[in-house]
Amino acid sequence: MKGRRKNLKKRPSNPAKGSNNKKRFSSLADDSFFEATDQKRHRKFENDEEIKSSDEEVESGSEAEAEDKEEEIEETPAEKRKRLADAFLEKLRAKEREKDEDEESEDGEGRREREGERDTLIAKILQQDQLEESGRVRRALASRVHKPETSEGFRILVKHRQAVTCVALSEDDSRGFSASKDGAIVHWDVETGKSEKYLWPSDEVLKAHGMKAPQGRAKKHSKQVLAMAVSSDGGYLATGGLDRHVHLWDVRTRQHLQAFPGHKGPVSCLTFRQGTAELFSGSFDRSIKIWNAEDRTYISTLFGHQSEVLTIDSLRKERVLTVGRDRTMHLWKVPEESQLVFRAPASSLECCCFINNDDFLSGSDDGNVELWNVLRKKPVHIVKNAHVSFGEPKSDQINLEGLSNGHKENDVQDLLRHGSTALSWVNSVAVCRSSDLAASGAGNGLVRLWAIENESKGIRPLFELPLDGFVNSLAFAKSGKFLIAGVAQEPRLGRWGRAASAKNGVALHPLKLS
Repeated sequence: MKGRRKNLKKRPSNPAKGSNNKKRFSSLADDSFFEATDQKRHRKFENDEEIKSSDEEVESGSEAEAEDKEEEIEETPAEKRKRLADAFLEKLRAKEREKDEDEESEDGEGRREREGERDTLIAKILQQDQLEESGRVRRALASRVHKPETSEGFRILVKHRQAVTCVALSEDDSRGFSASKDGAIVHWDVETGKSEKYLWPSDEVLKAHGMKAPQGRAKKHSKQVLAMAVSSDGGYLATGGLDRHVHLWDVRTRQHLQAFPGHKGPVSCLTFRQGTAELFSGSFDRSIKIWNAEDRTYISTLFGHQSEVLTIDSLRKERVLTVGRDRTMHLWKVPEESQLVFRAPASSLECCCFINNDDFLSGSDDGNVELWNVLRKKPVHIVKNAHVSFGEPKSDQINLEGLSNGHKENDVQDLLRHGSTALSWVNSVAVCRSSDLAASGAGNGLVRLWAIENESKGIRPLFELPLDGFVNSLAFAKSGKFLIAGVAQEPRLGRWGRAASAKNGVALHPLKLS
């Protein structure tokens, strides 16, 4: 081993290899790039003070930025919620302070007592709001509605060229949205009626946003809108129609964001789950799809209907209510992946809406309005001939107020003699959120207000609001101070009827509360 080590030490180096290494190092040394970097890193002045290289400057700059970022405390989601809650409480306190005019004259102890009473009142208000939002408590609005005077009626707020198919209101009741069969999507102010139109992007932009080519017999996309929904935060607007896509819009900029493909039939109904960006869409392909508007992603599909899905509604809970042409209404429990099926007695259901998590309302094509409860598979109460229409002038019509089911039980044959309009098709129903006030619309020139009795005992008629045309969509203000109706010359999903004297547009009716 020693000899071997000696031999290794005495082994001469390869002269050719050495010359190659010298050439390689000399070529690197002669390269201007390495010369420049070397000068940058080792440049010195006469006083032997070395200047840092540019690489070192970048590293030191990034380190300084990292230190600055560490110094900045990022707000966590919990801290953000707390900050927003504190701001909301301070806003409520400021409103209560405005009511107390004598507070400045009080001394310190009296002011503290007043502050404590104010905080207790605010806590009760917040608790009541939470109970109403959850559906545990129902606001008594129906008994507070004054009978409208003859001078008061619907006024056309926004005009459309073709039939209005859907209307929606923002969470704060200040803005409204409407769409029609000509593809027009309009955003308008409730007080002034000033409107702004959403502009459809070009086909290239729609394709870039996810839109697929038309399938089947269709050669080009139809922009006819049948449904719309607004998110609770007012940031997103969803629309759907004959092009089989769900379109997502930015409410602030009125720009098109995304086109969700997947449905094989026209998109007939849309709804956002309250307080979330979760979007549900129903279609003529008999399916209900779930989307996330914030992430712009598809979540899942619900199957169960045997025919076209016509109307959909949801509240804060992960439950969805749908009706279809198969004469059934489905209550979908999304987390449990289960559904409850409710069957109409002898008619096809046309529209539905939640009253609370356990009660809901529906309208059918035979003119009935039904009240349902989650514990019963059949309607709890049926209002027959809810929208009775007569051939005589309106002044000669029979007053239906005070009747338990909205029609003259002993004179049904007399009604039938006036024509097929006696059993008017109920196109839309709506309930003022967390209250006992409801409305229904048909094509006979009437919108009817209803009072939902406690413990789902029944429905009581309140007043008739005259409105010429097919009432294809209804929306209550959250405060209950007005009612919005989408009125048209023809029904939402077809052209089997026509009211030539009607105007296509959005009508508003104020409601006076005691």
